[in-house]
Amino acid sequence: MSQYPEARFIKSANAPGQFVPDTGAEVAFAGRSNAGKSSAINIIVNRRQFARTSKTPGRTRLVNFFSLREEQRLVDLPGYGFAKVADKMRHHWADLMAEYFETRKSLRGMFLIVDIRRQLTDYDHQMLSFAESVGLPTHVLLTKTDKLKRGQAAKALLEVRRDLGDSISVQHFSALSRTGENEARAKLEEFLSDSTGA
Repeated sequence: MSQYPEARFIKSANAPGQFVPDTGAEVAFAGRSNAGKSSAINIIVNRRQFARTSKTPGRTRLVNFFSLREEQRLVDLPGYGFAKVADKMRHHWADLMAEYFETRKSLRGMFLIVDIRRQLTDYDHQMLSFAESVGLPTHVLLTKTDKLKRGQAAKALLEVRRDLGDSISVQHFSALSRTGENEARAKLEEFLSDSTGA
């Protein structure tokens, strides 16, 4: 049973003018195109194929808005770092992201999805810079922890925490074993219940 029985897809946007009305509260999910972002969203919302997963990295190229409850949204941002995309598309992505972070008053927090085996990339740091520029709280999911031995996973978590400092929370997560599911959902609820805004 999903914790969000009313959850539904609202619309996709390829330009700021197509964003949904900027009311209520929303939480953005960002990450490299092969970091397991869609799978993480599906586990947290507890709905299969809620966010569409694909074997082809980089399929999320639009800003996808989902309603979780009345006036509470989850926003699936375009996957980045995909190799087979023209420079024009990359520039469009950067402009769209900058506009999104700078204008959305309803944005309460960001989940950054990072493959634990690859650590933080330049693109991840770019997303963190977007969030930091508007004072947006960020939570990092180190996905695919089931792919590493326990000691390796613990070491990777410590390294990311050392890299980011105390201002950003970090946790292990696995869509396969559902490791970290409850912790991630609790953080999503924490962000959504923040009435102050970024």
